[in-house]
Amino acid sequence: MVRRPVAWLVALVLLVEALGIAAVNWFLGVVVDRQDMSLAGLDPQMMSVSSKVGAVVFGLYFALCALVALLVGVRDRGPAGLGRILLISAAVVHGLLAAFAWGLVGPTAFVYLVVVLGLIVLLLMTHDRPDAPAAPRDAAPEDGTGGGTLDGGTPLTPPAAPTAP
Repeated sequence: MVRRPVAWLVALVLLVEALGIAAVNWFLGVVVDRQDMSLAGLDPQMMSVSSKVGAVVFGLYFALCALVALLVGVRDRGPAGLGRILLISAAVVHGLLAAFAWGLVGPTAFVYLVVVLGLIVLLLMTHDRPDAPAAPRDAAPEDGTGGGTLDGGTPLTPPAAPTAP
């Protein structure tokens, strides 16, 4: 049963993005390896290996973010702890990439990244942890001082000052 379609959509988009990022970086590593050319004196083998390592690292990062979004959808409650940090960092990464994509790639990539950023933020905002249930307020005392509490223990008015005997 799909209760929160935003979480499922974010999980699907991030998983597709993880596969896409990994495939593009791996492909770039293969191209650099087959070119066998040096860029500013850098070792082509090192550039190829680092591109493939980047493919694995970023692919796993976005796949882990997709897993967190999927768990949000399955559990129907907001992410906490490391999962929340992962989703916030993914939103920041998408914001930064969108800023660079406008100038380097074009408006289509910018729009895609902003849409994914918006979906992640929507997921974080709509699945925010609910507040603790409010404790019932104490009844006002009969002396008419107002009394009562905000959270079941914090008085609204300060207690009376002690008097000397």
